[in-house]
Amino acid sequence: MTVSIQDAESLNGDKEVVHQETLPTYTHDEKSKDWNDTAVKAMVATTDSEHTMTGWEAFQLYKKAVGWSLIVSAAVIMEGYDTALLGALYGFPAFQKQFGQPFGDGYEISAAWQTALSMGTNIGVVIGVFINGIMTEKLGHKRMMLISLATITLCIFVPFFSTTAPVLFVGEVLCGIPWGVFSTLAPAYASEVCPVALRGYLTTYVNLCWVTGQLIASGVLDSLQGRSDEWAYKLPFAIQWVWPVPLFCALCFAPESPWWLVRQDRREDAKKSLDRLSTLSPEENERMVAEMVRTNHYETEITKGTSYKDCFRGSNLRRTEICCSVWAIQTLCGSPIMGYATYFFEQAGLDTSSAYALGVSQYGFGFIGTLLAWVLLAHFGRRTIYLGGLVFMNTMLFLIGILAVIPGNNSVIPWASSVVLLLFVFAYDLSVGPVCFALVSETSSTRLRGKTISLARNTYNLFYIIFGAATPYMLNPTALNWKGKVGFFWGGLCFLCTVWTYYRLPEPKGRTYEELDIMFENKVDARAFKKYVVEDIPE
Repeated sequence: MTVSIQDAESLNGDKEVVHQETLPTYTHDEKSKDWNDTAVKAMVATTDSEHTMTGWEAFQLYKKAVGWSLIVSAAVIMEGYDTALLGALYGFPAFQKQFGQPFGDGYEISAAWQTALSMGTNIGVVIGVFINGIMTEKLGHKRMMLISLATITLCIFVPFFSTTAPVLFVGEVLCGIPWGVFSTLAPAYASEVCPVALRGYLTTYVNLCWVTGQLIASGVLDSLQGRSDEWAYKLPFAIQWVWPVPLFCALCFAPESPWWLVRQDRREDAKKSLDRLSTLSPEENERMVAEMVRTNHYETEITKGTSYKDCFRGSNLRRTEICCSVWAIQTLCGSPIMGYATYFFEQAGLDTSSAYALGVSQYGFGFIGTLLAWVLLAHFGRRTIYLGGLVFMNTMLFLIGILAVIPGNNSVIPWASSVVLLLFVFAYDLSVGPVCFALVSETSSTRLRGKTISLARNTYNLFYIIFGAATPYMLNPTALNWKGKVGFFWGGLCFLCTVWTYYRLPEPKGRTYEELDIMFENKVDARAFKKYVVEDIPE
């Protein structure tokens, strides 16, 4: 089979430039030869079908795949719930009394323990992400998900029954491990069970689950503000048991990823899995599996192994760089401010009740932004949305900084700064927040997807731990006391992220995994991805 990569501009009458690469054939035995011949015949038909299929047509054919993907991603709600939970509990008197020390007329949790408890979850997530990268490839997505759901069900007992800060810290670390699995397994599963036309929607749905968890947490905490007994903080922990048990029961019947089955050389099982994920005919499913086999063979030739080291070899090095950078930008673009939004509003000059109300409203802005991101995905590429979002967010950050240095005691400035931050939150959840999940799922190779996503997620975790701990010091009046001037710091970092995105981020929208393999192997420039045409010509 000969694959020609043609610059799309040549189709407009310019001199045609063709880069040809002959893919290897696999004829180790008669069975391999049969599958290779079937794959060659399937390539053009299957790829053309993927390119021409609309979102609605894909949904009609893959309703069951959509359903299973939504169920798997729902586990991420738990992680989003916890991110909004612990920080708010620091202000609950009952929580302060149980885990803090006497201070003035009441109790206070020391800054050291606040940092430790907040970072405990992140430490567990880092561990869980690396475990997922190794074990999912051995056990499969389904078994790894079931093990993680059983684990989180047990781990919740630790924070629920904890009576001291050290025990609560251990509980947060333990809970973070399965949350790390959920955050990386969900987008990988979504990208492997759905066709090209649905990949963007279902991978970005993970971000919607995250925001949903935060919305639920804010509602639960708001309803418990009047309580002064131990149930003021025990109930929020207990509510976390709502998710794992029903999800575990449902996922016992979930089909395994057909891509994972192909990598295990279980082709018949892959066809059975596709039968459960789609309403395609048996012949069409066989063609789909044949293409998966062909893509897997091609990636095997490019990269022999599937270890973490292989993520940094050959064309996979570039793919790993893109995935890690895209997820790191979720932190470096200024998002840590969102985690301290209520505190930021207070430092900007708003009263406590107004600051709390705006702090809760940011989750609503995030939810709406993620829903609207699906509208943008239907009309624009991932690169366009991601880059456009960064440009807008960059502008908002510098505007926050400028408002902070305006002289005088104008009562409008605190509200103006707060509104600008809410616009920043909206833009983040319209672009960088959700689109990141689509980019890392599509850019990574199929054989190294789990490990590449794990490396990318932990790059995000590393930066979030660093800047999540540093942000309070930037805002605190007893420390740097930057207040709104923090916008200049984050604006500078966001500008660097924008420059990287313009030069290094490719456009994977509408590409099959084999097309992406070929384009990365041929070192197609990031800005030329959208215009390149990959033609498959069977010999």
